[in-house]
Amino acid sequence: MYRIAIVGRPNVGKSTLFNCLTKTRKAIVGDEPGITRDRLSEVVLRYGKSFEIIDTGGFVPEEKDAIPRKILEQAKVAMQEANLLVFVTDAREGILPMDETLNALLRAQDKEYFLVVNKVDVPRLEESALQFYTLGVDHIYPVSAEHNQGVSALLEAIIQRIPGTATSLEREEIRVAIIGRPNVGKSSLLNRLLGEERAIVTDLPGTTRDAIDSHLKFEDQSYCLIDTAGIRRKGKTRLKTEKLSVIMARKNLEKADVVLLVVDVVEGLTKLDATIGGYAHKAGKSIIVVANKWDLMSRDTHTAALTEKEFRTHMKFLDYSPIIFVSAKTGKRVTNVLNFVKKAFEARQFRVSTAKLNKFLEKKVSPDVVSVGKQQKFPVKYAAQVSAEPPTFVFFTRSSSKLHFSRQRFLVNRLREEYGFYATPIRVLQRKRKSLQRD
Repeated sequence: MYRIAIVGRPNVGKSTLFNCLTKTRKAIVGDEPGITRDRLSEVVLRYGKSFEIIDTGGFVPEEKDAIPRKILEQAKVAMQEANLLVFVTDAREGILPMDETLNALLRAQDKEYFLVVNKVDVPRLEESALQFYTLGVDHIYPVSAEHNQGVSALLEAIIQRIPGTATSLEREEIRVAIIGRPNVGKSSLLNRLLGEERAIVTDLPGTTRDAIDSHLKFEDQSYCLIDTAGIRRKGKTRLKTEKLSVIMARKNLEKADVVLLVVDVVEGLTKLDATIGGYAHKAGKSIIVVANKWDLMSRDTHTAALTEKEFRTHMKFLDYSPIIFVSAKTGKRVTNVLNFVKKAFEARQFRVSTAKLNKFLEKKVSPDVVSVGKQQKFPVKYAAQVSAEPPTFVFFTRSSSKLHFSRQRFLVNRLREEYGFYATPIRVLQRKRKSLQRD
């Protein structure tokens, strides 16, 4: 895959350009410098060419603080992997010493790079952009990424560099979102699965802000792993970018097939863990609970069983979710997570034919489904699976009374016993006369 990396110092508009080129809102954009920390990527198809665009954090050479230093490391990795570099500068601020430093660094890479002068959104700045020729480039690309001006010329130049053709973007990946509260080890889990430091990991909670897409192939199955920002309680996010990252984390949850809910076994379960699990459950995602930091636990032969019992007590609504105890730090059982994911993905796509479902209904369900009333019987006429992902069933009844919650649970349990639906929520709808109600 042909790769293009967007690089530059902080706050020149790299993420805005990334969103413009990919036609997404994947990268968080704001006025605060250093918003992008990890490297983001998106595969796009334009004019019969497919390629990957990578957004990086702002370059701050020789920075000693932990997070800026790791941002620089991530950006350097992106530069090494890329076929073409897009160097973004700021027309409003002109050429700064850091631009000159980065320009020299790019020349030393011995790779072709385009110099983009961003924020050229008024006529007077068009002349200001000309000064960037002094950096020794043959051509500059003046653009306003925010207003999508001049970007088409840049995109056309990029397309000309990409060999081959593509008619479509075939995605046979299982999309996996890694969610949890801050500092439970989501990024460490991602890095261990990938075998590289793809996401920045520090002891500081809230290090991840963007949702990072990483691609992995394991035992002939492709996966898209999405590491999301730690979801905090309302009122606990102070910066605008932190609030945006939480919103984006929940938005990326919607795109996933399977969710890895990472919890910290040392700290134990919290109300926030249950809240986050509830987001995934309501979204209808297959959910696997990853109990991380197992290496730090003092344990005996009963520890795992007792820990799982505690989890089941506090998260009864996730009784269908398997729990796997891992250590992202040491790698213990981490690859087993992908086997769980594949099994869950296959289960959420399973469909039951109407004929088989009604035979099951007649033999194992109908005699037991009654209403809350002691005398009134509540027969189910027939049923049908109306959709998958998640599996959703409609039960048609003769009565106008609503199925009691306990009977809905009974139906779900019987369906799960019969067909499995591993790690996947089951939705039950009731058709009663003219109305359709969802549980």
